[in-house]
Amino acid sequence: MKQASRNTRSQTVSADLIAVVIAVTNGEPRVLTIDQAGALPSGPFELGHRSLQSGLRAWVERQTGHPLGYIEQLYTFADRDRTGDERVQISISYLGLTREEQAERSAAHGWRGWYDYFPWEDHRAGVPAILPDLLLPRLLVWADEAEDMNTRRDRRQRVAYAFGLDDRDWNEELVLQRYELLYEAALVTEAKRGRPDGSPRSLPGRPMTADHRRILATGIARLRTKIKYRPVVFELMPPAFTLLQLQRTVEALAGRLVHKQNFRRLIEQQDLVEETGETVSETRGPPAKRFRFRQTVQAERTVAGTKLPLSRA
Repeated sequence: MKQASRNTRSQTVSADLIAVVIAVTNGEPRVLTIDQAGALPSGPFELGHRSLQSGLRAWVERQTGHPLGYIEQLYTFADRDRTGDERVQISISYLGLTREEQAERSAAHGWRGWYDYFPWEDHRAGVPAILPDLLLPRLLVWADEAEDMNTRRDRRQRVAYAFGLDDRDWNEELVLQRYELLYEAALVTEAKRGRPDGSPRSLPGRPMTADHRRILATGIARLRTKIKYRPVVFELMPPAFTLLQLQRTVEALAGRLVHKQNFRRLIEQQDLVEETGETVSETRGPPAKRFRFRQTVQAERTVAGTKLPLSRA
């Protein structure tokens, strides 16, 4: 027993609470950040916190002045090699949905467009040039550099699946898989910390501290999936809105356009909204009706989502 005791090595374990807080402003998805947009709001779980959620809310409000509304647990990460720290660091992440105007402005924190971190994820104007011009050629070179044929084949299949190659459709939900491939290929800045200077040049896309960009990718993927089966987009909308504003919000989150008439038909068929009796001028055409979410929908929050009639054009 004494010998075993001498050989036992103590290891520090810490639990961090991290918030992915999302808003959509003027048709653009944005994330609440600290440290000059290089980190997500976060802090350690402390004994004084009543629960994980209360601890997270306390840290976010302390760092940003932003009280959290809707939140849900996102994922728990425990990868020491991804943080560059000798500690076993458990990161418990949460997804929060809000409206940007609810937060106070400050030099210490602010909102940043999430496509600044993932420029290859925005397909609303078609395939972004970074994909065929830069990202995919480097990934295919990385795949072909594998030492054996099986690994080369596996890498190419993973690239094709994640990025919609070989007659596959682009799947907007695979945000995390795409980022993980870029990390494995050392094409993002976070993968190069501690690596020799001979690593390939990083792709465009704003890096974040530790593993925060990976956690943000997880949050985006969760939200893109969730809006298809639950009406969580309600949390991002003002009390009254037009159907065009609702459509633009869904498109901003998905990074894809939707078929306008199919989208409106689905919203009406699912009985998600009701007219307010007000109108507003949006375009040169006739005034647009304003809507609000039905109170029963807001109370239940379990009815079908938008089903995203995405444009494949």
